[in-house]
Amino acid sequence: MAEAPTGNEVTRRRRSRSDRRRSTATTRETGVWYPKAYWPSFAAPGVLWLAVWFLLPFYVVLSVAFGSVDPAFRLAEPTFQFWWWDFSTFQETLEGFYVAPAIYQDPAIRTLTYVIVASTVCLMVGYPIAYFTARHAGRWRSLILVLLVAPFWISYLMRVYAWQSLLQPDGYINDILGVVGVEPILWLSGKQFTVILGLVYGYIPFMILPLYASLDRIQQSHLEAGRDLGAGPARTFLRVTLPLSKQAILAGLVIVALPMFGDYYTNDLLGSDATSTLGNMVDNAIVQAGQQPAAGGLAIVLMVLVLIPMLYYMRETRRAISRTS
Repeated sequence: MAEAPTGNEVTRRRRSRSDRRRSTATTRETGVWYPKAYWPSFAAPGVLWLAVWFLLPFYVVLSVAFGSVDPAFRLAEPTFQFWWWDFSTFQETLEGFYVAPAIYQDPAIRTLTYVIVASTVCLMVGYPIAYFTARHAGRWRSLILVLLVAPFWISYLMRVYAWQSLLQPDGYINDILGVVGVEPILWLSGKQFTVILGLVYGYIPFMILPLYASLDRIQQSHLEAGRDLGAGPARTFLRVTLPLSKQAILAGLVIVALPMFGDYYTNDLLGSDATSTLGNMVDNAIVQAGQQPAAGGLAIVLMVLVLIPMLYYMRETRRAISRTS
């Protein structure tokens, strides 16, 4: 007597039938049949290129983090044979987060705080700009997009240097505040607000552009359907526009958060030791004699922190694709 198929087998059969139906539909629409690996083969060279040039440097970082230090010259000696890796230095680096004096604990907390606050501000400021540009800018849309892209024509460091000049005690910002009777503010004396301001300024275009691309693709018929069903502008936005732009919001948050985790030059130019982050700890350890393995360990910790939002984004993207397929 034949055994009844299990739940997993039924799911696989359904997916196989669904894939065959989609393949048949595509063949009918285009009149051309493509092998299953035809389209993925176009992405294979680029994926292979990126994988190689990610895995090789990452393996070097691991070799430095789990390697040794030359006792005479105090230089890192990478251990490329993984079976000889020494994890004692990495253990000491981890203890720096929770064992007194816990020298990495405060920078880690500041890093998370800056990333969360700056990413949230980028979203709150960038979404209205992207929405206006996509839905209401009209003939001004091209000009707004050019202005959004224009900062990329200038080096980020040069733009931060410009902010440094503006925020000097005798800079234009304090001059403007002085007109309304506000005393000069020492913006560059290690204020967290100044560092967050620099992060928001530097990365907000990366938030606006994916949001604009998503909002611009929302079909007008979807919005009209919401209004035909009796929803007002606010309800249509909350029930139609916002859910349809969820993936763009997640993409924008990931795009701005990932580089913020490792950013150190914004704090170098606009902050102080009181506002240092894990990126600053890595930068300082690299240039200190004998501290390169610690820098490698901190880079691994940063990578783990970066993987959390990245994995969440991949999970939500996979769910969105499965719902639409």
